[in-house]
Amino acid sequence: MIIRTAVALLLLTSASRAQTPPLADSGRLGGTAGVAAIEGAAGGGIVPWAGIAGYGTADAIGGTAHATGIRLTDFTLASAGANIGIYDRVELSYARIALDTGRTGQRLGIGLGLTFRMDVYGAKVRLLGDVVYGPDWLPQISAGLQYKVNDRAPIVAAFGARSPQGTDFYLAATKLLLAHSVLLNATVRLTRANQAGLLGFGGPGNDGYRPAFETSVAWLPSRTVALGAEFRTMPNNLHSTRSSPWIDVFLAWFPTKNLSATVALLDFGTAGTRKRQQGVQLSGQVGF
Repeated sequence: MIIRTAVALLLLTSASRAQTPPLADSGRLGGTAGVAAIEGAAGGGIVPWAGIAGYGTADAIGGTAHATGIRLTDFTLASAGANIGIYDRVELSYARIALDTGRTGQRLGIGLGLTFRMDVYGAKVRLLGDVVYGPDWLPQISAGLQYKVNDRAPIVAAFGARSPQGTDFYLAATKLLLAHSVLLNATVRLTRANQAGLLGFGGPGNDGYRPAFETSVAWLPSRTVALGAEFRTMPNNLHSTRSSPWIDVFLAWFPTKNLSATVALLDFGTAGTRKRQQGVQLSGQVGF
């Protein structure tokens, strides 16, 4: 009896596996996963979208790995990380951001070539809707969080930050209007972060959570190209420096679902007391 039961279970398991779709099917439309933002979440270069990382459908797992380099007027920023999308429902991400102050660090009195490093651990869950399918009035809506840890606690405290670590919470809505080849995204973030956390969290101006508003728009003239722009506001918690909105204009190229490259022009305004921080971003991504 035990042997017959074991054989029956084995046959049922084999049949179930035969009917199960591939674990990584890359079944979603190319480009709809966006690219990894500098903080690791799937979306645009500086704004998380509601889409889940990778191209896996509801029966599969997808994911990406990315590397990003940004050259600003007085600083250099780099980000590298990976994310995974589980059944087009849950996303987990990690990114490490490094801000190299170069010679500007010496002028600021914090040391020549001092580098701020920040680890970002993210999670996102799809609540309802779909980026591509369904009525145009119903976007995909996802909720996410990003836990950030800055490794320069004494320096961010000198700027006035209350803590070197903090958590952002956000709600994103994203929709691709196929008839117009236009993607729209709006994100609301609750945050205490000073300049995304690169200068710590909270400060004498405010130590509580405040809403920050972010948006992206992209036009897809073909299945392999996206042209767009993003806008992201920042809270002003510090007296020592002002935070400016982040703005970018980008061109993303998706030669295949597994590869993408992005170039963007950036304007970060005032960063670390230095004004007119403008520059260029280059990003590469591989995924499935």
